[in-house]
Amino acid sequence: MAFLRIRTTVDERPGRLASLAAALAAKGGNILGLSVQPDTDGTVDEFVADIPASAETVREALEAAGGRRVQVVPATAHELTDEPTRALLLAARLRATPWRLPEVLADLMRADDARWVYGVDLSSELPDPTLLTVPVAPRRAIRLRRIGLPFTLTEAARAAALVRLAQPPAEAAPTERPVVLNDGAEVQVRPLTPLYREAVRDLHDRCSPDSRRFRYFTSMPALPPRMFDRLCDRDRGHSIVAGHDGQVVAMANLIFTQDPGIAEMAFLVEDRWQGRGLGGALARMLLRQACDLGFAEVRASLLSDNVRMRRLLTSLGATLSYTDDPGVLEARIAAGAALPALH
Repeated sequence: MAFLRIRTTVDERPGRLASLAAALAAKGGNILGLSVQPDTDGTVDEFVADIPASAETVREALEAAGGRRVQVVPATAHELTDEPTRALLLAARLRATPWRLPEVLADLMRADDARWVYGVDLSSELPDPTLLTVPVAPRRAIRLRRIGLPFTLTEAARAAALVRLAQPPAEAAPTERPVVLNDGAEVQVRPLTPLYREAVRDLHDRCSPDSRRFRYFTSMPALPPRMFDRLCDRDRGHSIVAGHDGQVVAMANLIFTQDPGIAEMAFLVEDRWQGRGLGGALARMLLRQACDLGFAEVRASLLSDNVRMRRLLTSLGATLSYTDDPGVLEARIAAGAALPALH
């Protein structure tokens, strides 16, 4: 028997994980550890298994069961520790010796190498899945290398969270925040609460049918009471509103999903406030919230003719792809990777 760390990408469909587990069981495998992580083009399932089959046999079995980019590397009994416990112990070690951040980060990521890099322009680097560059300060970062297993979005979020632990505590974010737009106008951003029920209804009344269609995929004349209540529920997401001169002029929603590590975001901005930088400011706030809440990825669905939203999401680093509906695009943003630009 041999310990193996097995990683495969699968389509996000019900039953895929069961198929992979059955394929491993058919080869005599005993699954000792499992994690599910979102990544750029699907879900990454990672197993630690005690299995008598060879790496090549395991790879072929998982590919036949629907796995893509199957990778199999040796593991040790040391890797069978409980992952949350291991992360907490590493966090305690970092708090005691913060100058050992690269070493602790390498242990967390099981990286082969970790070192400081300076003056790095992250936006100009060519993608290399075996490298993970974790920003620590402006033009200062830690670069990790791991041969054999590419880094996932979830791991990037974990690394960013550990780095933040080594930094001075940030001031608590105020519940009300002023935002100055490109043309000098100022709005106040606050959490959405039931107090804004009528103001949000008025926002929908003032928005054009096209603006409502871009938000809801239909020219919804009003927000149904049940949907408004769901948006106010902090157990289901975090929503914010932007106000000016006694009116709510925009609403942005971060919605929790059933997919591990993934949240969705959506916006409604009154027509006369569009194109002034308000949507971008609200998007950055939602991405920061997603990072603070531990999400690895934020997604957004948009109509293909929503040119303004396409530009906005692309400027935030989103990758766009068509869905089964040719009129609908899906945008995906790595929340952890977006964090440094949001300070």
